[in-house]
Amino acid sequence: MTAHPRHELDEIIHAPVRLSIMAALAAADKADFRFLRDTIEVSDSLLSKHILTLEEAGYVRVDKAFVGKRARTWLSLTDQGRAAFETYMDVLRRIMEATPRA
Repeated sequence: MTAHPRHELDEIIHAPVRLSIMAALAAADKADFRFLRDTIEVSDSLLSKHILTLEEAGYVRVDKAFVGKRARTWLSLTDQGRAAFETYMDVLRRIMEATPRA
């Protein structure tokens, strides 16, 4: 008997806010912190907390720079993060395909 594919889900990505961050960043080369915050509809502090978790896991890169006199934070997926997200999506597909219909 094989284990259910859910056991392969990446717990780092699995939290709804982190999944939303990963999905948004997978669709772009990079995203501005404010754009990402507004897109996934979370507070600055909640977004920062989840970005830190993803950054510590090696999934997200954080770049800070000045545009004019304003500090900007740019976020992007690392190669490791992109691979982890693709694997996560593959596992979700396997779960959906393996679910028997009643």
